[in-house]
Amino acid sequence: MEIGNLIKRKSEWLRGEGPKSNIVMSTRIRIARNLDGHMFFDWANDKQRKETLENGIAALKKCSFFKKTFLLKMKNVSELDRELLVERHLMSREHAVDVKHKGLVMEDREVLSIMLNEEDHLRLQVLRSGFNIMEGWRMIDEIDTELGEHLTFAYSSKFGYLTSCPTNTGTGLRASVMLHLPALQVTDQVPNVYEAISKLGLTIRGFYGEGTEASGNFFQISNQVALGYSEMDILDNLERVINKIIAREEDTRDYLVKNKKQETADNIFRSYGTLKSARVITSRETIILLSAVRLGVDLGLIKDIDTGIINELLLLMQPAHLQKMNDKEFTPSERDMKRADLVRERLGGE
Repeated sequence: MEIGNLIKRKSEWLRGEGPKSNIVMSTRIRIARNLDGHMFFDWANDKQRKETLENGIAALKKCSFFKKTFLLKMKNVSELDRELLVERHLMSREHAVDVKHKGLVMEDREVLSIMLNEEDHLRLQVLRSGFNIMEGWRMIDEIDTELGEHLTFAYSSKFGYLTSCPTNTGTGLRASVMLHLPALQVTDQVPNVYEAISKLGLTIRGFYGEGTEASGNFFQISNQVALGYSEMDILDNLERVINKIIAREEDTRDYLVKNKKQETADNIFRSYGTLKSARVITSRETIILLSAVRLGVDLGLIKDIDTGIINELLLLMQPAHLQKMNDKEFTPSERDMKRADLVRERLGGE
């Protein structure tokens, strides 16, 4: 498959479908596994890394789900294409460096992807649009079970699955939900959310997960530890907390419409106007303004576009996508101009 063809399709996490998709952008279920008797990637030498990659690929080829996927060896993927895969949330930023003995298995729908030789030997990921924690878990559990028939994973009867990072040891499970919380942000309730979830074993990250800050009112909430809890404990806790946050966001949106409609509408339409007229715009400013417009669409204040267009722009306006769409590498200032052109075109601007 040609990686550039990905830009012609909607990414799974931005389809705007599934339960509570007006607030929950996506649900990701990821598990980490390591091969028994193999050194962790960061400690392994070149020969050991190669052997682990080959063993992982050989096992994956025996699995039924592999028939619907394709394999990429990272050493054969250009830097720009690797960045594209990161922007689509198909692999981590860490997987895009030191690529000699790394691989990525993914399917056309972009629901399933498997990183080979990232921080752990195998990182399996299922990504679903909307609030789909249990559906995502059922999918990845089936894949993990089948893969376990062909590989022996590093496991301790005391600690559970062994991982490179101690916070993943145990179940190896990291479940996360991407939320759009503009109402909670504008009413200064997000700090309270941070404080509350930190006491419940959860953490908040930004648009790209670990190491990134929240921008455009998009927040990624996930479990912080995997040791000492069962998979169902982790998933039930996350689902319960997310349901409470969704309810609070919905109530606060109702409050804004009833009590601060003019101020809310003013911010939304100022943002909309800027996007439809700007000639130069950064990615950070774009995501902030698109967040406001997305709220306007959800509240029914903006009627001439839909959420799908906003979601699409959140992806296409990013650096690698802009350059792949134009089949040309740009300087940062050139990207800012091309981004503005793209947004004006999609929103019917001047």
